[in-house]
Amino acid sequence: MLLQSRKFLFSKVKSWQGLIIVLCAFVSSMSFAQSDFPKQKPINLIVATGPGSSTDSIARLVAAKLTETLGWNVVVENKLGASGNIACVYVKRSNPDGYSILVHSVSFAINPSIYKNAGYDAINDFEPVALGASSPNVIGINVALPVNNLKELVSYGKKEKLSYSSSGIGTTTHLTIERFKKMTDSDFVHAPYQPAQAVGATVAGHTQISSTSMPPTIPFIKAGKLKALAVTSAQRSAALPDVPTMAEQGFPEFDDTTWFGFFSASKTPPDVLAKLNAEINRAIESKDIKEKLTGLGLDTKSLSASEFKQYVKAEVPKWAKAVKESGATAE
Repeated sequence: MLLQSRKFLFSKVKSWQGLIIVLCAFVSSMSFAQSDFPKQKPINLIVATGPGSSTDSIARLVAAKLTETLGWNVVVENKLGASGNIACVYVKRSNPDGYSILVHSVSFAINPSIYKNAGYDAINDFEPVALGASSPNVIGINVALPVNNLKELVSYGKKEKLSYSSSGIGTTTHLTIERFKKMTDSDFVHAPYQPAQAVGATVAGHTQISSTSMPPTIPFIKAGKLKALAVTSAQRSAALPDVPTMAEQGFPEFDDTTWFGFFSASKTPPDVLAKLNAEINRAIESKDIKEKLTGLGLDTKSLSASEFKQYVKAEVPKWAKAVKESGATAE
């Protein structure tokens, strides 16, 4: 009887030992898989706008730096449509493993408020990975217009039919002008463009006003092909120090900036998020990329994934309020 009990106990011990070995092997394999990220397959940066846009430029700079310094296989893919909503839905539906990363502007936080069905929830469907850069927008005009400031623009618009080009429906460049129109009882006609083409439309005379982010605008201003009337931030921009803010011209309600960020699908493992965040921040803050972004009028600021998440959580209701105030809608 005693011998049978010992045999039974020994068999149980062996069973538990086997189970522990299996569990250890499983945990070890999981740890290896996560620590080995991202050498298993390419990382796809899904850009919500077209080639030549600020979003695209940031994505390509980061992709090249990650490939150069870490040997990562990073592929940039532009997925256009519905002001970036198609790219958002694509990444939302991807595996939450860090291999599909959305690169988008502040429109990511705006679109769920301006579209009846954007197809995603900016807070619950994604994990914010890293903030890429930010900048104020610029309100510019065709050089032929006899206007030198915002109040003169409003007065001129009461006499002449004016149109404005923006970087697309639901962008800050769109919402800023719509709020400005409502505040000044103006009737500028909206002509949405792809970000890289919006300022060119004003320079060519297809529209009289442009509301665009800094990067595509600065070269035209410096070349004398576009007259800058205002920047939309609370403070003047170091890139355009002679251009006054909207607040300086009697419109203190405006402090609108465009930011660009990286997002993964909800439930991406925290260690993967942390690794992506650290390496993207390192790339953004590298001397050569920082100089290029600064030259385009973009500011860089490293945030942890959790800090960026809190930032996005604050941006969503802020822009929902702006959408409501402007009365702007999208088809």
